[in-house]
Amino acid sequence: MADLSVNICGIESPNPFWLASAPPTNTGDQIARAFDAGWGGAVWKTLGDPVENVYSRYSAVDLNGQKMMGFSNIELITDRSLAVNLVEIEAVKKRHPENVVIVSLMVESNPEAWDEIITQVEQAGADGIELNFGCPHGMSERGMGSAVGQVPEYTCDITRWAKASATVPVFVKLTPNITDITVAARAAKSGGADAVSLINTINSITGVDLDSFIPRPVVGNKSSHGGYSGPAVKPIALNMVAAIAADPVTEGLPISGIGGIATWQDVAEFILLGSTTVQVCTAVMHHGYRIVEGMAEGLSNYLDSKGMASVNELRGRAVAKVTDWQSLDINYIVKAEIDQDKCIHCGLCYVACLDGAHQAIGAERTQDDKTRVWIIDDLCVGCNLCSLICPVQGCIEMVERELGQTHMTWNEYLSDDKPGELHPRPKHGITIGEA
Repeated sequence: MADLSVNICGIESPNPFWLASAPPTNTGDQIARAFDAGWGGAVWKTLGDPVENVYSRYSAVDLNGQKMMGFSNIELITDRSLAVNLVEIEAVKKRHPENVVIVSLMVESNPEAWDEIITQVEQAGADGIELNFGCPHGMSERGMGSAVGQVPEYTCDITRWAKASATVPVFVKLTPNITDITVAARAAKSGGADAVSLINTINSITGVDLDSFIPRPVVGNKSSHGGYSGPAVKPIALNMVAAIAADPVTEGLPISGIGGIATWQDVAEFILLGSTTVQVCTAVMHHGYRIVEGMAEGLSNYLDSKGMASVNELRGRAVAKVTDWQSLDINYIVKAEIDQDKCIHCGLCYVACLDGAHQAIGAERTQDDKTRVWIIDDLCVGCNLCSLICPVQGCIEMVERELGQTHMTWNEYLSDDKPGELHPRPKHGITIGEA
């Protein structure tokens, strides 16, 4: 079996699977049970001055039968005393010395406050600290969380204070509620951060009760914006992780990836785009700690299938494959092909292409009252929509065409010294009067 152990900024972890700072890491008992289940590390729920939380605090977006496709919360940092948390941190580390305990912190913006709490959590045995610069609700209104993470100067200054006090590695948790994530990552690195964690939750309102007109979650007769997580945010997280991994300024800065991770495939994708560890929250809130068993088995089998002896061999393999649009090959051609033996004649691809794409699918009613569909090859632009719409696995495939055209980017196409000819573009689809 492949070796799943990782080292992130000097911290040895038995595997890359960590719990994110959130309700699943609220107590020592929870974290100890998670370690027993197989998690390699955990980021303790954010410590600071304890808060009072509201009772109604979660809401979700379901999609086509999938519960909690998107999940939102208005929960704040710990509502348990610092003294109790410190005792539990020490107890967990004594029981599980081989597992990683990172402690998330959020205090007011002055060096003395950060120095005091960092000293205390280090004495309790924390392997590292994570500066929570990402929380988009509640704490941000108090000048903390994303209110810090959205201002590079604040991020840099507070990271520098933390580094001046800490003897363990300092992670900076970044907010996605920002125009360019690399700006925040550069600020963290400038302040001396040993690693970054991302993404924190996305500012959101999940919906509105159409009878009471109150957004969800309902608290009395009002609500508040919250932090969005779950499978819905994974594409955003992957993009931001890749951006930091590819940025020449932050290249090499260790990354702990977060955002919609629920399966071993999700884990592999984050690692391929530069993450060393991953952090999971919403999936555990949905399914419990034991999901880590499938993650470990699946990732190990995948690495074996690729001939990789260690998860470290996977890291960053996809980063160089992300490029700007103008560097893509505009002479690369794929077109749709329909396997008529697999087609169930639902007509979804025809409607989607006719109304929402490029009118490249023909259709007719057969004698047995079925909808027969076919690709109009001259009109197909290979947009992939039909293959994404099709409910039958393998019925519509996108097939590359070998047309002998020279690789050409948009920049090359605009230049005077072109490497070759541009492949002819498909003509427009059906116009009024042709149908």
